[in-house]
Amino acid sequence: MTRGFYIGRFQPFHDGHREMTDRIAEEVDEVVVGIGSADASHTVRNPFTAGERIMMLSRVLDEFDTQTYVVPIEDIDRNSVWVGHIQSMAPDFDVAYSNNPLVIRLFEEAGIEVRQSEMYNRGDLKGSRIRSRMIEGKEWSHLVPDAVVDVIDEVDGLERLRRIAGDDGDDATENDH
Repeated sequence: MTRGFYIGRFQPFHDGHREMTDRIAEEVDEVVVGIGSADASHTVRNPFTAGERIMMLSRVLDEFDTQTYVVPIEDIDRNSVWVGHIQSMAPDFDVAYSNNPLVIRLFEEAGIEVRQSEMYNRGDLKGSRIRSRMIEGKEWSHLVPDAVVDVIDEVDGLERLRRIAGDDGDDATENDH
């Protein structure tokens, strides 16, 4: 039995994330998806709560034949213990999946195998670009699974994001506080 771990902020979970989870599911028996920055919400960078992202992921991953687990992972600002923090919050896993150089380094230093995957349509499928499209009133729903559109509609996420983006604070919308 092999269990793979994949972490992201998923703000929102988009078709690139879906492609990555599909690829992981082909290689392992079970997939653990960590929702990073689970403690952050209601900012332009992190508009959705951990619970809302759990809903997005659970509905999308429900379609998988592979067993999946969705685990919220709060940020800690100590990279040297970050992998141990994840291991304390998630089911045991054998291999981690990431294309982020820092994440790769931290897992490798902890002795965990890391597999990388080619990015899928990275030009369009980037959370910051999707959020910008949402704020600007441009079409965005074709870039995320239908279940994610449903969750964003259910929580009035589009209105929240636009309202937060219109805030007048000293870049308060970009801070993770």
